[in-house]
Amino acid sequence: MKRLRGCATASGCLLIMKLDKFLKNQGAWMGGGGDSDIVISSRVRLARNLRDETFPGRASDEQRLKIWGRLKPVLASLAAMDPSVSLYMGDLSDLDRMILFERHLISRELTVPRAGQGVVIRQDERAAIMVNEEDHLRLQALRPGLMLQNAWECVDEMDSRIEEMVPYAFSEKLGYLTSCPTNVGTGMRASVMLHLPGLVFMEEVGPVIKGLNKIGLTVRGLWGEGTEAVGNMFQVSNQITLGDCEKEIVSHLQTIVEEVVEHEQNARLRLMESREHVVLDYVGRALGILSNAHILASKEALGLLSGLRLGIEMGILKDFNRQTVDDLLVSAQPAHLQVIEKAELAPEERDRARAELIRKRLARRRNRKRSKNE
Repeated sequence: MKRLRGCATASGCLLIMKLDKFLKNQGAWMGGGGDSDIVISSRVRLARNLRDETFPGRASDEQRLKIWGRLKPVLASLAAMDPSVSLYMGDLSDLDRMILFERHLISRELTVPRAGQGVVIRQDERAAIMVNEEDHLRLQALRPGLMLQNAWECVDEMDSRIEEMVPYAFSEKLGYLTSCPTNVGTGMRASVMLHLPGLVFMEEVGPVIKGLNKIGLTVRGLWGEGTEAVGNMFQVSNQITLGDCEKEIVSHLQTIVEEVVEHEQNARLRLMESREHVVLDYVGRALGILSNAHILASKEALGLLSGLRLGIEMGILKDFNRQTVDDLLVSAQPAHLQVIEKAELAPEERDRARAELIRKRLARRRNRKRSKNE
């Protein structure tokens, strides 16, 4: 175990203080109400490029640095981003960048940055704008639960204000021009994160995914493209950006997600009617292992926390609430663990630290709940 070093410069201390503000919060993609037991979060992202500027993939370091310098004050001035912090990726440590990735504020590409890459983040984490990722701009709004329309309105407002200050690469025939042809048109990706243990247990999630693919939606894992679904969490998003307007994309996804939510609710009811003992065993084992384990790998922890979440949502577990689990889903991730421990941890050390963190948090929550009831 290697202890994390303190900041050596004033700018380093400032960056640490900025990131500390995020670590005190749960994150914009967690902690929703209403149907957030099934729909964990909503996100809307727009890809944009500047007119007459070389796209990031072909731009030189000097060109990307110039674009970051040009865009940083524009993005920081947006009312929808107030208050915000601006972070240049080259000034952050590997751990800092992984913290931002684990909180869904930057893409994996920015965890290994090139010159000129940065991000401007609203302090409540409900909006973030990446600069010089695959495109010059990646605007995104994050919301807990099913709040696609609200996320879209936020991104639309930012997009309109930016376009008033800097010209976009745009074709009257094709729409907004992007580095990847699949994003040409609106440049929009709207997505929701779903927790679907009922459909998984009833062995119905496969047909649901196939049905979503047939109507132009794509299903990925917790961390997006190229990742598997762990913890019974699935990310559903639009595939087509050319030909449809942004409002139609959001409306279509909203309608389909509402149908998936109904399927999941129905699956949970049928599951309790036909296989209640299986659910009780699954939830009980998840709680038992999480409360007593001394080694927990990340993937295993996500799966067990999914079981705990299901038990809370089905009214099986009375001593816990969903926020407890959602907090752990964030803080038990590798980079967050190392910040909590104030040390660089090898994988096996992280597994021990993760198990200890979860044991202590669950015991604390259970004791607090029982004290209130006495």
